[in-house]
Amino acid sequence: MGALAIVFGSIIAVFGIIFHYVTKWKEMKVMSAEGEASLGDLRVDAQKLEARLKTLERILDSEIPDWRSRYDD
Repeated sequence: MGALAIVFGSIIAVFGIIFHYVTKWKEMKVMSAEGEASLGDLRVDAQKLEARLKTLERILDSEIPDWRSRYDD
């Protein structure tokens, strides 16, 4: 009877471990609210940097018209 309990307990433990990691894997597929907020912040920052870059390029175009050909290497 003791051997049967050990075998049964081992099987339950294996299934428990598998279920635990499958659950963790499924949780990782879904982005958390904190992750979504962070991604949104990064998107806003990227848009700001893009706007700054365009402004800088516009200023350089007006002050140094051939700057792009100098630095295209």
